[in-house]
Amino acid sequence: MDKLNGTTLLEMLESGNNNLNNHQSEINALNVFPVPDGDTGTNMSLTSSNGIAEAVKSGSKSLPVVAKTFSRGLLMGARGNSGVILSQIFRGFSKEVQSLDELSVRDLSNAFLSGSKMAYKAVMRPVEGTILTVVRESTEQADAYLNENPEATLVDYMDTLCAAAKVSLDHTPELLPVLKEARVVDSGGSGLLCVFEGFKAYLHGNPVRSEKEGGQKTSGTAVQESGYCVEFIVNLSERGAVQYNDDKVRSVLEKLGNELTLIRDDNTVKVKINTRLPGDVLNQGQRYGEFEEVQVYGLSKQARPSIFDVRKEAPAVQEEKEYGIITVAAGDGLKKLFTDYRADVVVSGGQTMNPSTEDFVSAISALNARHVFILPNNSNIIMAAKQAAEVSEGKDVIVIETKSIPQGLSACMAFNPEGDTETNLNAMSEAVASVKTGQVTYSIKDTVVEGREIHEGDFMGLLEKDIVLTDPDKVTATKRLLDEICDEDTEIITLIKGEDVTEEEFEAVQAYIEETFEVDLDAEDGGQPVYSFIIGAE
Repeated sequence: MDKLNGTTLLEMLESGNNNLNNHQSEINALNVFPVPDGDTGTNMSLTSSNGIAEAVKSGSKSLPVVAKTFSRGLLMGARGNSGVILSQIFRGFSKEVQSLDELSVRDLSNAFLSGSKMAYKAVMRPVEGTILTVVRESTEQADAYLNENPEATLVDYMDTLCAAAKVSLDHTPELLPVLKEARVVDSGGSGLLCVFEGFKAYLHGNPVRSEKEGGQKTSGTAVQESGYCVEFIVNLSERGAVQYNDDKVRSVLEKLGNELTLIRDDNTVKVKINTRLPGDVLNQGQRYGEFEEVQVYGLSKQARPSIFDVRKEAPAVQEEKEYGIITVAAGDGLKKLFTDYRADVVVSGGQTMNPSTEDFVSAISALNARHVFILPNNSNIIMAAKQAAEVSEGKDVIVIETKSIPQGLSACMAFNPEGDTETNLNAMSEAVASVKTGQVTYSIKDTVVEGREIHEGDFMGLLEKDIVLTDPDKVTATKRLLDEICDEDTEIITLIKGEDVTEEEFEAVQAYIEETFEVDLDAEDGGQPVYSFIIGAE
C-alpha cells in the first residue's frame, strides 16, 4: 500500500481503536495513585470509540471527511485529560490533511507532526513524561527517519513510529519520579502506543479486531466482588435503531459479565450488568446512540438505586438569562446541595466517570444563558470543560478551575446574580483559593507513593492532591485528616458523607469535630461514591 485513501484511513483508525479497546484494562492498571478514578484506559477508549462512531456514521469515503468526522467525534466524546489530548492530536492531524484526497508517507508524517504540536498547544503547562512526550518524540524521530530514507514506505514509517513510541514510553519513569517509584510507565502514553500499534497491524495486513466481537473469551464472564455494576440508558440514534439487534447485543454483553438485564423500549435501551470491564460495556452502548444516563459502582461497595427506577428527563431549554452555573457532581445529596447553592445544571460525573465535552456542550445549550460559569470540581475534568467552552459558539463560557467539591461549593456561594461578570469571576476565584480540601477514600492496590507504603483496602487521607496518611479504619483516618487540615485560622468545616458511611460513623466524626475544633460545622449527606468523606476547611 503506497497511499491511504478515505476508506483505508478509516480502516486503519478502526484497527487502532480496537487495539486500544482491547488493552484498556491493562492501561487502567498503570494508574499511579491507588484511588478508584476515571481510569485512563476507559477514558481514551470511550473517546476513541466516539470518533469511530462519528466517522462511520458519515458514510463518506472522502479522506478529508473521514479525518474531520473522526476528529469531531473525538473532540465531543473526549473524557479526562488523556481523552482530550488524544482528541487534540487528531484535531491537528485532520487540519493537515483537509486538502488531500490521499496520504503519502510524507503526508502521514506531516499530519502526525501537526497533531503533536496541536496537543502541546492545548495544554497550558505541558508535563514531560506523559502522552505529550510520547507523541512528540515518536513523531519527530519517525520524521527524521523519513528524511534520511526518502524511499521508505508507509509500513517502514509506522514500524519506526511504533518503535520510537515504545522507547519514549519506557523512558517516561525517568522523567516523572512518581512513575519510577510506582514502577509503571505513563498510562496515557501507553494508550497512544496501543493506537499506533493498531495502525501498524493494519498496514502489515493484520488489522486488529475487537475482542468483544471476535468470540474471544474475556475475564468478564466470572465477575467477583472486585468488579463493577454498570447501568446505562441509551437513546438509539437513527442509524443505531436500524443496526440494533437484541440477540446480538445480548450475546456480546454476556461475554463481558453476568447478571445481565437488557430491555428495549421503542428507541431506548436499558442495560444493567456486573462486569470487570466497564469500559467495554459502555463502548457497546455508545455504538447505538447517545447515553441518557450512566451509573458505575464497585460491587464491593454499597449498591445504589437503579437508574431504571427514576428516569431522568432531558433538560428543557430555558428562557435566556444573564448568568448560569454548570457544575459536576455524583451523588443525589451533592446534586441537591449544588442546586441549593444556585447551580442551574449539575452534570452527572466525577472521579469514576468523567463527563465528556459533549456533556458540557449539551448543558450549555440547555441552560441558555449569556454568561456561563463551569465548575468542573476535578482536575481530570477541567480540559473537557475548557474544550466545551471553546466549541460553544455565541456564549460567554468561563471555566473556573475548581478541583474539588468544596471548591465548587464555595464558588457557588460567592456568586452574586446582581454583579457583573468580572466581579463574579474574581469573587468566585478568591473563594476557591480560600478552601482547603480533604478526602478519605480506599486503596485499590498495594503500592508505594512518595515513600509511603500503601496496602489494598487501607483508607487514605488526601490533602488536596497528596496522600498524607493511611489507616485501616475509616473513622480514624478521617479524624487524623481533620487534624492535618485544620489549624487556628480554620473557622468553617464542611463535612460531606459518602454512600458507604453509616450514620454511626457520620455522627462519630461530627462529634470529634465539635469536641476538638472551635469552628462552625456544616454536615451534609452527599451520597457520593468513591470518597467516604469530603472535607472543606475555610
